[in-house]
Amino acid sequence: MAIVFTVFLILLLLGMPVAFAIGISGFMFFLFTDGIPLTITVQKALSTTQSFTMLAIPLFIFAGNLMNHTGITSRIMRLSNVITGHMYGNIAQVSCVMSTLMGGVSGSAVADAAMESRILGPEMLRRGYSRGWAAGINGLSALIVATIPPSMGLIIYGSVGEVSIGRLFAAGLVPGALMMVFLMGAVTISARRRGYVPEKAKMASAKEIFTCCVECIWALLFPIMLLVFIRYGLMTPSESGAFAVFYALFVGTVIYRELTWEKFRQTLFDSVKDICSITLILAFSGIFGYGVVYDRLPQSIAGVLMGITSSPAAMLIIVILLLVALGMFMETTVIALLMTPILLPVVQSVGVDPVHFGIVMMTVVTFGVMTPPVGVALYTVSTIMKCPPEETTKESMTFYIAILCVIVVLVFIPSVSLFVPNLIFGVAQY
Repeated sequence: MAIVFTVFLILLLLGMPVAFAIGISGFMFFLFTDGIPLTITVQKALSTTQSFTMLAIPLFIFAGNLMNHTGITSRIMRLSNVITGHMYGNIAQVSCVMSTLMGGVSGSAVADAAMESRILGPEMLRRGYSRGWAAGINGLSALIVATIPPSMGLIIYGSVGEVSIGRLFAAGLVPGALMMVFLMGAVTISARRRGYVPEKAKMASAKEIFTCCVECIWALLFPIMLLVFIRYGLMTPSESGAFAVFYALFVGTVIYRELTWEKFRQTLFDSVKDICSITLILAFSGIFGYGVVYDRLPQSIAGVLMGITSSPAAMLIIVILLLVALGMFMETTVIALLMTPILLPVVQSVGVDPVHFGIVMMTVVTFGVMTPPVGVALYTVSTIMKCPPEETTKESMTFYIAILCVIVVLVFIPSVSLFVPNLIFGVAQY
């Protein structure tokens, strides 16, 4: 596997698209290993995409794009503004609340970061917020969608690691809310120091908040309905993805009546682009993953790490450092696909709950989209806000610290992740 990883890293450094870098490096394993038919490469590429659970990913991508064109996003932004209008840096606070409420709609951190930069960015600049600071909070608040259902990362982790997606969805609720609180605290501290004063003198009345909640009820109900349907066995994760598409079409055409044929065409165009790129990565990762299992790489890594420590917390810290390093150079989807089968057996061997690890892993891995040198969301928000990525990174240090504090809490207090799934589904026996 040393040759495979070397080829993979070289191809990435040369700028080759990630999907093809994975596929070519995976194919090298078959060329340099005797006794394995080359036909398995085709079989593994096809079988990876034939997973019924993985069907949830394109369905939720399509549903998320639909919901962004149905008026749900604009209504959630109004609700967020009402809730945070009295706070320092209130437009940045809107970004934090909106990401939390939109987690059940978009499911993608990069998509959320881009959307909020386009919607909130101009108003932030009009109020005198610096470009790098505004780009930073729009990008880092988008990390909340890593845990709020239906997170694409949690679906991939659950599918590859054979972990209950329903439990993962439930486990992400409290960490997502906790990340929102920590980021809002960081915004308050930073905005007060910079003089970004509140828009309103006092907090909105209960009547105003209730009225806005009623307007957003269709968006607020969505993640709750997902959990209820999965918990009571009414739908599998894939079937809930199909329901999400129907739900988005119903809201857009019957309730809000904002989904026009032109918007629908644009939604199809955006969804096909997103789905094709992810499907290619999924297919080629099957080839790569076969080599990982064949060479017993998880067992080898487990042996090395177990020789270092048998403490669950210490093991998680070592794994987190590895994931942070990988996140600086690789995409979230790729890390989730390649590292889940390697790391999950390792942490389970020291007693770490797989649901708890899934939340920690996807929070850390998604954090990589905002870290240099190749953070996708970092470059996306910097481009939209027209500022250098270096400026965004420098002015976002308070927000980076807030995210790291959340990760520390998740590592040392597992009940933060496990309380809700244990409450809904009961305590799991592994």
